[in-house]
Amino acid sequence: MEEYSDIIEGRNSVTELLKSNRDINKLFIQKGERHGSINEIYALAKEKKVVIVEVDKKKLDEMSNTGNHQGVIATVPPFNYSTVDEILEVAKNKNEKPFIIILDGIEDPHNLGSIIRTAECAGVHGVIIPKRRSATVNETVSKTSAGAVEWMKIARVTNLNDTIRYLKENDVWIYGTDMEGTANYNEVKYDSGVGLVIGSEGFGMSRMVQENCDFLIKIPMKGKINSLNASVSAAITMYEVMNQRAKK
Repeated sequence: MEEYSDIIEGRNSVTELLKSNRDINKLFIQKGERHGSINEIYALAKEKKVVIVEVDKKKLDEMSNTGNHQGVIATVPPFNYSTVDEILEVAKNKNEKPFIIILDGIEDPHNLGSIIRTAECAGVHGVIIPKRRSATVNETVSKTSAGAVEWMKIARVTNLNDTIRYLKENDVWIYGTDMEGTANYNEVKYDSGVGLVIGSEGFGMSRMVQENCDFLIKIPMKGKINSLNASVSAAITMYEVMNQRAKK
């Protein structure tokens, strides 16, 4: 078995990896694969001078953690998390007010990957996750995000509440999504810096995080089930922020 720190698997994820500036140790491609997007992957890898190793499917099956490598796996150094200041700097460089997603207790890597994918599409400047009670960026998150992790600033912090207070000092208002919110998500004006908190599906936001929010917003429910998947809630609210900003 090759020594590596982490792996990225699947054609979309590897393609986005190759388009980014992230270091790549080696690229493993299934022998005989020359169809569709594999050709683009070959071309990008040669352009970046990435070492390409052709192996049989059994080798890739052994390396894969998702069981769906699609004939290609890249080995990479551990994910390079950003800082909160780097996220704020992205907004500043774009001359935009910060738009940040804060995740409190999202432990399912599929949900984390979906949220990062939507965040990248919605113009979010960065995602903040805690070091405890949270999924980390791994191959499942990368694959679920369709490679969006390569383009999104993701900060991993020790204390969410300290981070929220720091964001407030930098003109970011904190909006927490909660079933008991005082206003519907589409009735609030997101005209300043926005920090959007998404809590876990089972427990929502922690009490301290909830108390540190400037606003508690809710998504109206008409069905018999009173909650949405965390990634769906995040998508709905993210696009409301994006749409309001697009009208200005």
